[in-house]
Amino acid sequence: QVQLVESGGGLVQPGGSLRLSCAASGSILSIYAMGWYRQGRGKQRELVAAITSDGSTNYGDSVKGRFTISRDNAKNTLYLQMNSLKSEDTAVYYCNVDAYSGTWRGDYWGQGTQVTVSS
Repeated sequence: QVQLVESGGGLVQPGGSLRLSCAASGSILSIYAMGWYRQGRGKQRELVAAITSDGSTNYGDSVKGRFTISRDNAKNTLYLQMNSLKSEDTAVYYCNVDAYSGTWRGDYWGQGTQVTVSS
């Protein structure tokens, strides 16, 4: 099994910054793609950003130029640097990884971390 623990969420004013982290642990042999998703109140979950094992990145249109995704493969940790935050970025942010535990390859999800952008 693979466990994901997110951290770094909180309350920030519009225009501010936050950095989210997601640490993967457990029976991990390989981690392939990693990503951040978010779900605002009354909205569907949407892709924020994703990164492949070789570092290729993909961003949702609403965060391009403001958010940066990165990963530390040695630490099995995913990051999301969020700058110029807007009220519409308010959501629960979830970490997702495509990982192989030695017995099964599949998607794993974190418990989510709340990001609130408000003055």
